[in-house]
Formats: sequence, structure tokens, C-alpha cells
Amino acid sequence: MNNRHRGTMIVGLVLIILGVLFLLSNFGIFEIYFDIFDIGFLFAHFWPMFLIIPGVVFHYAYFTAKAPDAGLLVPGGILFVTGLTCQISMLFDLWSFMWPGFILAVAVGLFELYLFGTREKGLLIPVFILGGLSLIFFTFSLGSSWVLRTYLVPIILILGGILIVTRNRRI
Repeated sequence: MNNRHRGTMIVGLVLIILGVLFLLSNFGIFEIYFDIFDIGFLFAHFWPMFLIIPGVVFHYAYFTAKAPDAGLLVPGGILFVTGLTCQISMLFDLWSFMWPGFILAVAVGLFELYLFGTREKGLLIPVFILGGLSLIFFTFSLGSSWVLRTYLVPIILILGGILIVTRNRRI
């Protein structure tokens, strides 16, 4: 049995076991003290897993393929980081602070494409712009100290500008 078939079998068995446990719990045969088998409870608190799991699957598909296509990492990175952003926000009620994670998700997906793809330098422009914007917005949304707002944001903007200007000079 190859690894792919074994992995599929394990996922299938886990789904069967979870289904049986849910069914037994619903009929009152198997009592759970924590509402962990209540579908409403699970979905209300862990719905971002529907984003994280496909993100992990995209990464798994890339890293285990015989002829990997780096394009799989873009949706994988976006889904994974978006899912993590949502999960942290759900568990700790941090929606007003974590929203820049959605911008960061696109930067991560594109950066993974750069790292594991053809290393096309043009991909770094949106990665740095989106990553920098995300960092700036995280700084402001987290209510950072006066020092961070006063020095960090201008320094990031200056360094970004220097990178763009020096890159254009070489072309």
C-alpha cells in the first residue's frame, strides 16, 4: 500500500469513527460531558478549520507530489493564514485587532510561490507591499505604543522606498 492510499484510508477511518461517535451521542447512547460532539458548538467555535484544513491539504499536495506545481502554494498559504487569523479571532475575540491578517494571507501565498517557484523577482513587489501594509495595520490595530507608531512606520516606509528606488536604478 503506497503512502497516498494509506493516508486516504486513515482519513476515511477517522471520518467513520467521528460519524459513529456523533450518531451515538445524538441517540443518547454515548454521553459526552463537554458539548464537544455538538455540531453547533464545533461549527460556532472552530469553523475556521474549514479554511485551515484545505490550506494544509494544498501544502501537502505540493510537498508530496512527484512533479510539484508551486501554484498550489498560493491558495494554500492564503487559506492557511486566513484560517489562522479567523481561528485566533474566534477563540480570543480579537476581530478588531486581527483583520490585517487577511492582507498578510495574500502576501504569504505569493511569497511561498516566490520561494518554491521560479524565484521571479517581480513577485516580491506585491509581497513587500502587502506584508508592509499588514505590519503597519497590525501596529495601529494593536494600539501599539507611541514609539512604534512614531518610529517603526516611517522607517518601514523609508526602507521600502529605498528598495524601490535602488531596484529601479539597476534596471
